[in-house]
Amino acid sequence: MNASSDNMKTPIRIGYTLSLTGPVAENTRTAQLAHQIWLEDINSKGGLLGRPVELLCYDDQSKPETVAQLYRDLLAKDKVDLLLGGYGTNTLAAALPVVLEHNRLMIGLMGLGVNDKMEYPHYYAMIPTGPDPNAALTEGFFEVGATKNMKTVALLSAEAEFSKNPILGAKKNVRKYGLDIVYEQTYPLNTEDFAVYLQDIQNTGAEILFLCSYLTDSIGLIQALHAADFSPKLVGGAMIGPQAASVKTALGPLLNGIVNYEYWMPVKGMLFPGVTDFLKRYQQKAVSVQADALGYYVAPLAYAQLQVLAQAIEATGSLDDLEISNYCQNATFDTVVGSVQFGKNGEWMHPRVLQVQFQGIRDNSIATFMDNSKQVVLCPSEFASGTLQLPK
Repeated sequence: MNASSDNMKTPIRIGYTLSLTGPVAENTRTAQLAHQIWLEDINSKGGLLGRPVELLCYDDQSKPETVAQLYRDLLAKDKVDLLLGGYGTNTLAAALPVVLEHNRLMIGLMGLGVNDKMEYPHYYAMIPTGPDPNAALTEGFFEVGATKNMKTVALLSAEAEFSKNPILGAKKNVRKYGLDIVYEQTYPLNTEDFAVYLQDIQNTGAEILFLCSYLTDSIGLIQALHAADFSPKLVGGAMIGPQAASVKTALGPLLNGIVNYEYWMPVKGMLFPGVTDFLKRYQQKAVSVQADALGYYVAPLAYAQLQVLAQAIEATGSLDDLEISNYCQNATFDTVVGSVQFGKNGEWMHPRVLQVQFQGIRDNSIATFMDNSKQVVLCPSEFASGTLQLPK
């Protein structure tokens, strides 16, 4: 699939799916907008290999069986030049067997431990969880608890594919820091009343409440915590929700004290070249397309996902999947989320997961969350902007 002088005006077509409807639609619309900004940028510079670029994106409706069929169609019917991975563990886990079957390259966005079992050599993960992704996501959370002499842990998670790997990682960290699990339960993703779960946890006296949730249930869980007047010493960990602007503004001061993971925040040390300008342009467009108003969680990684692919294409001068993959295995990529190198199973060679605590929030305004003053980075130390506040 090498570029030739005969097809210099033919667009390079990159195909993928996103769950533009379903429980993570706000995050996927964010990814799509970031991809569109990248597309504008790359084509304004003449495209790739002297050819314009097109992105062909289908809505997989958050259904694994739809994901797999759409990836087959992208190859057989649309005959795209290259594939791109969609957003999240559920989508990527459904797409990877198809990609493997056809021996194609895929760079996935924010899927946790997707390639742990298959160990497919041409998969790469745009998520900063490093070579042990399941544990890296929450290690800082449990480390924070252990340093404050907390001992007992309750695990509460949604019944969904995305929650399995964070729970495995949580248990590994519990063992590492000598903690004890006194409660473990899952709940249906459509749960609206969390009171019975919280009462059971309260009865155990757990000091650490580890939650693995999506967007809507994150709101329900935090509201239920306040209604129950239940205050473990440490709450959060693996919630896919508090990163989103809609969840932030829905909860406002109810977020105070919650500790959760993040991948990028506007703190010293993370203002990598190009990221501030990119986010400024992203935020100007976000509201009109119902994407996340801030974009901090998904947008930089989504833009970097295509930066990696573009740099590999230009470096190899090729659209051949295996040539591009071979390059990715040893290269260092310069992106809006900093330097990226890939290692085992296509994961980042060096993990860089943040633990952030919400502090001092007094209203529900989006302006409250524009900087890091109310979202304090606790660790890693090189990015820390404050210290843990325990409930009074």
